[in-house]
Amino acid sequence: MKRVTFGIVALALIGVLVGACSPAPKALDPTNTSTPATASDYIIGPGDTLSIFVYQAADLSVTALPVRPDGRISVPLVPDMMAAGKTPTQLGEDIAEKLKKYVKDPTVTVMMHSFVGPFDRQVRVIGEAADPMAIPYRDHLTVLDVMIEAKGLTKYAAGNRSVIVRRGANGQQEIIHIKLSSLLKDGDVSQNVEMKPGDTLIIPQSWF
Repeated sequence: MKRVTFGIVALALIGVLVGACSPAPKALDPTNTSTPATASDYIIGPGDTLSIFVYQAADLSVTALPVRPDGRISVPLVPDMMAAGKTPTQLGEDIAEKLKKYVKDPTVTVMMHSFVGPFDRQVRVIGEAADPMAIPYRDHLTVLDVMIEAKGLTKYAAGNRSVIVRRGANGQQEIIHIKLSSLLKDGDVSQNVEMKPGDTLIIPQSWF
């Protein structure tokens, strides 16, 4: 009885999500402000937007600073610094180290405004998702998390023939079969696997 009830609730939820979505695919949105589960572990990437605060030095602080395509940023007294590939904490420490020439014991805080993340850490969902997209990877991101962001399946989806394409050892691809319909409609949590950075979830179209 519990399994049937869960399946009905899950089906109703996905129905609402699909009904509210636009059928057009969406590219990665650089203004996406969804916060990773652990912001301190987030890896900064080109296209992210940061705010940098230097304690008791407002003239050195910067808001809404974009990370350039080359992964670098420019702030007062530090005209060129690599930001991509670092966590906000690491970047703050690096900026503070540079500012020591000009400021006594600087304290620097880096805050994230919008999240894109490095290209090789993005997770993509393509095919018959209601809203195909690329999203920043975060710790313990699951297939269900991805499908919630992608607003479920289209009515043409062959959900149980979905696959995750993952980069394996030595650059070889690993294919993981996922029964998305069983997960979303029947509540089969055994299909709710964790995603890895760079994974692509492919949802094929039904043959009829």
